[in-house]
Amino acid sequence: MTYELSETPEAARNADGPARHTRRLGLNKVPEITVYFWIIKVLCTTVGETAADLLNEKAGLGLTGVSVLMSALLAVVLVVQFRTAAYRAGVYWLAVALISVVGTLISDNLTDNMGVPLETTTTVFAIALAVVFVVWYRRERTLSIHSIDTTGRESFYWLAVLFTFALGTAAGDLVSERMDLGYWLSAILFAVAIAAVAIAHFALGLDAVWSFWIAYVLTRPLGASIGDYLSQPTGDGGLGFGTVVTSGLFLAVILGLVVYLAITRKDATESGRVARQAA
Repeated sequence: MTYELSETPEAARNADGPARHTRRLGLNKVPEITVYFWIIKVLCTTVGETAADLLNEKAGLGLTGVSVLMSALLAVVLVVQFRTAAYRAGVYWLAVALISVVGTLISDNLTDNMGVPLETTTTVFAIALAVVFVVWYRRERTLSIHSIDTTGRESFYWLAVLFTFALGTAAGDLVSERMDLGYWLSAILFAVAIAAVAIAHFALGLDAVWSFWIAYVLTRPLGASIGDYLSQPTGDGGLGFGTVVTSGLFLAVILGLVVYLAITRKDATESGRVARQAA
């Protein structure tokens, strides 16, 4: 089943058929895939890397304590996200930012605290993500984010997002450490990979759903490489801005963009705009 990027939420729902064993919400719970989406996504992945490092260094809770704290905050925000009737920029992107931190911490805990090799964590997270996709498709007959309009689909969506962040963290660390490219060369490598996915989609007809999810995974190591390049000391190949400055800068940009989108609703789906106008 092939989806075009211009596919409407209504067309996606008609193609998918009725969801089973889930409560239909009626309105898509995720934003349209625009340039704003990808900019904020990369910024969130950068914050996920630098904020995880910052909290681990400054909070005094240790990697495990920080992981528990951030997981609890994520759980609270996801409860709010699930209870919203439609996509809300502030809630949605706060959930993404927190899940980027938690995904990073999960990977770091396995590698740093438990000594699990990066090859193993990368493989395990890739398998876990594949299992989520298989079960999601078998139950819903679609992986399209244009139809995240039931509780079941939203559950699969956020589970997939969590594993993409964990996989992206592990795979990014594996590439950067094994290939020893340095932060900015690693960022270029992942940017080129994302560009290749875009070319494969627009020029060669790669399925839009798979194009999206592949690019979604690749933005995680891209953002992490950018964050490390900005925050790490110059002696380690970075610019030496530190985790505080880097995290604060990117959070400010994210906040500005999210406020703009919340006001203009430029990334709201068509069904969300209609609901807003009718309210």
